[in-house]
Amino acid sequence: MEEATKTTDTGPALPPLLERRVRQREPTVSVLKSKLKQSATCSVPRVRSTLTGFFPVVRWLPKYKLREYVWGDLMSGMIVGIILVPQAIAYCLLAGVEPIYGLYTSFYANIIYFLMGTSRHVSVGIFSLMSLMVGQVVDKELYLAGFDLNEDSKASVPDVFNATLGTNLTTGKPHSVELMGLQCEKECYAISIATALTFLAGIYQLLMAVFRLGFVSVYLSSPMLDGFATGASFTILTVQAKYLLGLKIPRHQGYGTVVITWINIFANIHRTNLCDLITSAICISILVAGKEIQERYRDRLKIPLPTELIVVAGATLASHFGELNSRYSSSVSGHIPTGFIPPQVPNFGLMQRVALDAIPLAVISFAFTVSLSEMFAKKNGYTVRPNQEMLAISLCNIVPSFFHCFTTSAALAKTMVKDSTGCQTQVSSLISALVVLLVLLFFAPFFYDLQKCVLACIIIVSLRGALRKFKDVPAKWRASKNDAIVWLVAMSATALISVELGLLVGVVFSMTCIIFKTQNPKVSLLGRAHDTDLYEDMDEYKDLTPPPRVQVFRFQAPLYYANKDSFLKSLYKAVGVEPFLEMTKRRKAEKKAKDISSKQTKANGDKNNGEVIIALVQRELDFHTIVLDCSAMPFIDSTGMATFKGLVKEYNEIKVSILLANCNTSVIDTLQRGQFFGKNDQEMSSMLFHTVHAAVLHANSTFAAAESRSEDSVV
Repeated sequence: MEEATKTTDTGPALPPLLERRVRQREPTVSVLKSKLKQSATCSVPRVRSTLTGFFPVVRWLPKYKLREYVWGDLMSGMIVGIILVPQAIAYCLLAGVEPIYGLYTSFYANIIYFLMGTSRHVSVGIFSLMSLMVGQVVDKELYLAGFDLNEDSKASVPDVFNATLGTNLTTGKPHSVELMGLQCEKECYAISIATALTFLAGIYQLLMAVFRLGFVSVYLSSPMLDGFATGASFTILTVQAKYLLGLKIPRHQGYGTVVITWINIFANIHRTNLCDLITSAICISILVAGKEIQERYRDRLKIPLPTELIVVAGATLASHFGELNSRYSSSVSGHIPTGFIPPQVPNFGLMQRVALDAIPLAVISFAFTVSLSEMFAKKNGYTVRPNQEMLAISLCNIVPSFFHCFTTSAALAKTMVKDSTGCQTQVSSLISALVVLLVLLFFAPFFYDLQKCVLACIIIVSLRGALRKFKDVPAKWRASKNDAIVWLVAMSATALISVELGLLVGVVFSMTCIIFKTQNPKVSLLGRAHDTDLYEDMDEYKDLTPPPRVQVFRFQAPLYYANKDSFLKSLYKAVGVEPFLEMTKRRKAEKKAKDISSKQTKANGDKNNGEVIIALVQRELDFHTIVLDCSAMPFIDSTGMATFKGLVKEYNEIKVSILLANCNTSVIDTLQRGQFFGKNDQEMSSMLFHTVHAAVLHANSTFAAAESRSEDSVV
């Protein structure tokens, strides 16, 4: 780097203005040994710390402030539990399983997260997006197994899980397949697929937690996740539309679910069940009115209106006493048994069929849970541990999969309800689990006559928040065109192709946008602000003066293998001189001048005339130095370093110097390792500067000294 003063005849040189610290890194082997020794040591404090880290409830529950927290936790837990019951039953329509399994999922997920979660406000349980993704896999596997997706054949729950090995099915019974030595009908096979899928998703999340792969969520940008959720919401709306009309249309398998489902709906519109249609219209009107009242008078209402529960209770009574199922063939939920089914190990034979399908489930479940945890922790002034959150959500999937549950994650709507109703700790989740438990033990059979169209109404109205984001597109476009395009692409791919491919397309496209930005970054020539040391973009700021005979170039991106060509092209265009073309022009001019001079020499007999003409041909450039401002260059790779070397060599051939300014230590280290400054960095002080102004002063003083030496030699 440049030094504050040079060595003079009167005394020794002063030390450099900035001097790098000498850092001695420990050998890798010794670092690994120390880490292994630290992890292998076992002591009572270490065991206690590990257990309390694994179960955070052990830390905060003994410090629970009963008088201060209990009322808020009790209220929020009961309200969320009341909301959770109808949603748990409804979302089973999306998941393609019986309603009882939604209640199981909500119960176990709340209990496990109460023990292991680090967030005080997040509500973990059944979630519409997860239910949709599970349902698509379940329907696909049912179709491949030969089940009729349009039939309503159901095996009783005790028969499914208590069947014996020697069961013989008659030809009059519905289609069944053999699973783990047992004959498994449609309901049994559906929940077996869902539990295998959930178990694998939990295992993937557990592996991500063990190997600390939480950084994967970094690649799920906020616009991409918003677009993905909106596209999935549109898919959910489409899948549930048939229930509003009472149409018995099997869910489409493959790509283009939204388009083909709507085509099938309009093709069968003449078969609409008027009873379901009228019920749907009434339920949606009540639900939307309740939501609007809730939003408008949010400050006055101390607790959310239990609109879903009121609709479910009223619709169930109307269906039961009106005998809507027998009179008008309206589809109902059917028998929901009380109590718990004995636990069962997920079918490992099915896991190889759903191994790939579990990957997007694991990533999305983790991403939503961690992002919601961090968002509400920041809002309420505490911190969460992302890796522990990943561990918690993984066990919220692994353990419940043994109890006939499907994939869960944090849910935004219920988390916001908890936060707005005074939730203080995860004791509220325990209260919500107790509410679900009461339904499981006593009230589940009362939902027998609940129409499926009512459940579809609850699902569709719950999507209002996600579907409203279409109104935000113009604002997104004004704020950032790139983010708006990512949102639109992710939303369109999810809605028009499939949920899984929509996620993949969204991630790839958002990363491609970032790569494109680094390949085509903003470049600029800098000018000086009056008599200061400040240099800025001359296209963006007024009254800037370019330094005399020095070009200052800024490249606002890292320099690496993918954008080196863009860097060179933009530099050549900005300064107006490409070294190779300049040398080619000069050689052609010299050759032409030699031909002319040789002819004149022969004609005039003057031997020195040729040399004079050739000297006159040499074109003098407008600048003698290019200063590369590296302040916006976070790193360079070996290709970038080679590009710098090539620049120095090429411009030296046309008598133009290259200087670097404002380099960070990462860039400097890369250049030093590549011997960019020569052997032992001997040219470092003359090529690398802390500021642009220092580089410009050095360039002008060096050029002035060279010119004076040239004039002296001529004299």
